[in-house]
Amino acid sequence: MYLGLDLGTSGVKALLIDDNQKVVGSASGAMDVSRPHPGWSEQDPAQWVRATEEAIAGLKVSHPKELAAVKGIGLSGHMHGATLLDDQDKVLRPCILWNDTRSAAQAAALDADPQFRALTGNIVFPGFTAPKLVWVAENEPDIFAKVRWVLLPKDYLRLWLTGEHISEMSDSAGTSWLDTGKRAWSDSLLSATGLERRQMPDLVEGTEQGGMLKGDLATKWGMGANVVVAGGAGDNAASACGMGTVGEGHAFVSLGTSGVLFAANSSYLPNPESAVHAFCHALPNTWHQMGVILSATDALNWHSGVTGKSAADLTAELGDSLKAPSGVTFLPYLSGERTPHNDAAIRGVFAGLGHESSRVVLTQAVLEGVSFALRDSLEALKAAGTNLSRVTAIGGGSRSRYWLKSIATALGLPVDVPADGDFGAAFGAARLGLVAATKADPLSVFTAPATAETVQPDAALSGAYEDAYQRYRRLYPAIKSATQN
Repeated sequence: MYLGLDLGTSGVKALLIDDNQKVVGSASGAMDVSRPHPGWSEQDPAQWVRATEEAIAGLKVSHPKELAAVKGIGLSGHMHGATLLDDQDKVLRPCILWNDTRSAAQAAALDADPQFRALTGNIVFPGFTAPKLVWVAENEPDIFAKVRWVLLPKDYLRLWLTGEHISEMSDSAGTSWLDTGKRAWSDSLLSATGLERRQMPDLVEGTEQGGMLKGDLATKWGMGANVVVAGGAGDNAASACGMGTVGEGHAFVSLGTSGVLFAANSSYLPNPESAVHAFCHALPNTWHQMGVILSATDALNWHSGVTGKSAADLTAELGDSLKAPSGVTFLPYLSGERTPHNDAAIRGVFAGLGHESSRVVLTQAVLEGVSFALRDSLEALKAAGTNLSRVTAIGGGSRSRYWLKSIATALGLPVDVPADGDFGAAFGAARLGLVAATKADPLSVFTAPATAETVQPDAALSGAYEDAYQRYRRLYPAIKSATQN
């Protein structure tokens, strides 16, 4: 058996798979987030340990024999969090999370230093780890002076599990300290934030061994000796391992609260000017790119709240047959936008409204707006040298057939819909645990799920969609100054 542990913002999921990668059980433990000031988002790492204990205790009750047979553990976790430890491995302050924006000024200052984009291949976003340490140095100097270790959230769990200070490439690529092409810490980037390499964990690949489970925990959970803990992955890379999105040209589109267009690459292809993320993947000599939009199903949920109709009812009113764009355009920038604009202040808009603009027309525009935002990410990936031939759809929004047709037509790509199953980050983490423990060929393990159906672009509407996309593109510069203070 192999155990995947996924540390999410709201909980830890523990998932067991067998040698055939069949899911045999799962359990979870809940957590909460502290927001002591506007824009702050923090978590006590003790919650991560407690929630993991809860999840594994649940498996010990429901699947004790399977838990006892675990040979490998894989870790996945939310990225960018700054977990600060002293020389006794004691936590110095609550972890500053990925969605904390207090360090916007520090991020802008670091991003103005050309070496950061040159070496990391990414914009220094406020959510990344490095600007958070600069904020601590400027605002909590007593704490900064005591920092012996900076760990990412899942790697703090690893420290508890193994006693080792180790991270891996995919998560570390989101710190703004990694030379992403060389897959190594950069001394010059660390120095620019007042840190040294000795304060960073050792680096392994996600598929490699990253410690062994401590004997006392193995005994407590009824496991045997020599349980391998894999390097693991950041949450998106772990999800890609679960989806089989690891080979050149493989890609998925995630329609969750936010939207992600994720592409695996066999070479390092940065293009920070387009706000594409270029990170290491969890496999050796493999990278990935992500276009990220901040409101995907969030945009439909907002529209649902305004109209008083459920999201399911709204999409049902559209029917299954794709309609030509009506002339009403929606920009889904309800909380700013990342790819391609890197603009936290921009806000959304409906344009082209007329007396005939019904609720159905507005719903159609909302879905199209998200589809066109994902097209922006596709164009950004193309500018970075990545060309896709198809994508797999995951996330709650992918249950809408109309939306899938809209996305396929906006992207000009077939969209594969996977058969039912659990292919998320916890599953990907369990797969990483399997590879690290057995030294199996990763490509033979990280296979794609069966495809239930493929949604093709609507060729009859491709011209109308292209015209609507160009109209969508013209709106951002037109409204930029009108929607910002």
